[in-house]
Amino acid sequence: MSYTIQDVQEELSVVGEDIEKYIRLNKIKVAKDGSLSEKSYQTLLDLFSDQESKHNGHKNSKPVYDLIRHKIEEKQKPVFESQDQRISLFQDDAISFLKSLPAASVDIIITDPAYSGMNQRLKLGRGKIIGKYADAGKNGAKWFEEFHDTEENYRAFLQQCYRVLRNNRHIYIMFDSFSLLSLAPIARDVFEVKNVLCWDKANIGLGHYFRRRHEFILFASKGKRHLNSKSIPDVWKIKRVTASQYPTQKPTEVFELMLKGSAEKDFVVCDPFVGSGSSAIAAIKSDCKFIGCDTSEKAISVSKERVKEFLKTKTDLYQKSSLLGDDETMTKLFFEWQL
Repeated sequence: MSYTIQDVQEELSVVGEDIEKYIRLNKIKVAKDGSLSEKSYQTLLDLFSDQESKHNGHKNSKPVYDLIRHKIEEKQKPVFESQDQRISLFQDDAISFLKSLPAASVDIIITDPAYSGMNQRLKLGRGKIIGKYADAGKNGAKWFEEFHDTEENYRAFLQQCYRVLRNNRHIYIMFDSFSLLSLAPIARDVFEVKNVLCWDKANIGLGHYFRRRHEFILFASKGKRHLNSKSIPDVWKIKRVTASQYPTQKPTEVFELMLKGSAEKDFVVCDPFVGSGSSAIAAIKSDCKFIGCDTSEKAISVSKERVKEFLKTKTDLYQKSSLLGDDETMTKLFFEWQL
């Protein structure tokens, strides 16, 4: 895939002379016809973003977040925005939403894509949560519209994640066993994969060939960045959400652990598949800013209600209590972080 200098101009609102100057100084390769490779394009975006951060004076300064909000609002308004403008929710397709963000504008991505592979290929459809699979996307259906995870679609998603993520930052992507086998290898072409974590749900679930009790979390980076703690294990024993109001709702503790490992105060957290809003609640608890989206009207409605109530009363409408399992290491970690 090739790009032009004009593509960089439109993305970052800079003049052509400045771009040409950076190309000469940094010896960036440009084809004879003036086109840029994807790598050269990304390098230019990163260089200009780094300069912008230095100009703003601090990596987490408010102007950076204001830039994100301004660029998004040129295309669409958030369906919900907190009074202090730290939390924003959008209704959009994940890839379209990511394309609306400036390059190198978020500090961490934590997300649980609604993978289609397991259900579309195995033809599941009468479980406790999902209801009738044939009703997917219909009004009132228990299931939801999925992310069609073809290799082409998934690669486009990951490339957009890479583009919007700042240098030396982390990304966490949740996988079921089927999508891990079929899609995770693509992530190695885009990010530096550091580990695959296991979420142990403590209680056994449904399954046709061995009943499921776990999911996976791919942990990767753009550049180099250490974890905030060396005490976090790679198996997280956290109970599943039961009697959930939204399909596949995840415990907030799963997302809190991601942020405890990789985020700092005021980091911009991004979730392109916000679902029930668990990641947003985790971001608020971690004193981070948050931008998220979902294509589902129900997801946005649930997330909006949940976030508004939590900001107002500190009450989580969809998870009344902690779901930490009987793992002393995990309990100790959360207790220490709360001190």
